[in-house]
Amino acid sequence: MTLLLAACGARDGASTAAAPPPVEVGVVIVAPGTVGVVTELPGRTEASRVAQVRARAAGILQERLFREGSDVRAGELLFRIDAAPYRAALATAQAVQQRAEANLMQAEALAERSKPLVDANAISQQEYVNAVAARQLAQADVAAGRAAVQTAQINLDYATVVAPISGRIGRALVTEGALVGQGEATQLAVVQQIHPMYVNFTQPAGEVLKLRSAIASGRLKGAGAGPSAAVRLVLEDGSLHSSPGKLLFSDLSVDPSSGQITLRAEVPNPDGTLLPGLYVRVQLQQAEAAGAVLLPQQAVARTPQGDSVRVVAADGGLSTRPVKVGQAQAGQWLVLGGLQAGEQVVVEGFQKLQGKTVVKAVPWRPGAAGGVSSPAGAAPASAGAASMPAGAALVPTGTASAPSAVAASAPR
Repeated sequence: MTLLLAACGARDGASTAAAPPPVEVGVVIVAPGTVGVVTELPGRTEASRVAQVRARAAGILQERLFREGSDVRAGELLFRIDAAPYRAALATAQAVQQRAEANLMQAEALAERSKPLVDANAISQQEYVNAVAARQLAQADVAAGRAAVQTAQINLDYATVVAPISGRIGRALVTEGALVGQGEATQLAVVQQIHPMYVNFTQPAGEVLKLRSAIASGRLKGAGAGPSAAVRLVLEDGSLHSSPGKLLFSDLSVDPSSGQITLRAEVPNPDGTLLPGLYVRVQLQQAEAAGAVLLPQQAVARTPQGDSVRVVAADGGLSTRPVKVGQAQAGQWLVLGGLQAGEQVVVEGFQKLQGKTVVKAVPWRPGAAGGVSSPAGAAPASAGAASMPAGAALVPTGTASAPSAVAASAPR
């Protein structure tokens, strides 16, 4: 009897050892909603206004009055050119004008004296006509003198070069002592207005046609991608520009050499972080998908047979679910169909499955150790949350109309 009991105890221990607890997998809870279909396109920044500062008066450059790379205001003095010849020309023109005014005074007095004399037949009619003509000629000389003074004053003003627009000025292209404006308007510097900043980018015409077809068929809803459509900029280091911009226009024609459509956006740049010619990635929301969800890319298995995800039931049962996947955005897949609200989708822990059909679902959060966190309930795969730069700690929220934070990829 003792041997029998011992044998039974050994078998019970072996059975207990053969039934380990279910493996833990990180999951997100599906929360469908309206998701903005964001297209990311390459672009280049461009100053909204560019002005070349040129010398319009010939002479020796005497002084530079600005600091290179600084911000200048419209009308601010930048350069001084030797103005002595222009001051002399102005004085000469003023003297000529004064002589013309003296002649006019004499001619007017003669014409006034001749009027009663011709009425009394004291002088001939021809003498009176000559006096009137002399007065008109003197008036013309005065007008020409005033124009000459104005021209001389303009040339003198050109000797002081001012900023044509407000903006940031680059390096000086000439130094003091250089002869400028001799025969041509010598370029002295360039002023660029970088607040706001323009962003020029292109989109393949095929993508535009597919998007319009999806909107026309009702699969997507247009997001009003007109002059008021919002854009965000992703910089070369992966960070997001602080200020959103707006789409200004979309070109009406397609570039035959590249098959691209040119677009332009305007982005605020109050702190001057954006510089002209900078490469950026433009996030443009052109449509909206209703009843969609954003999932981390590692949650979706893409095969020639179709796209699928692993779903954990309430009792821990594991099943494979085919899904309809749209485009990728911000490290996430836009899932357009195949999932229901409240379902738990496996994001992390695939390597632990090894043929198992029962698992323990625990919340998955980007940035947590191992991708799994301890609070009760799974992290929601919401229809939208604030986008964040790659590598930042992400916490999913329930905000709609922007890429979901939980959809950023995390290492498995």
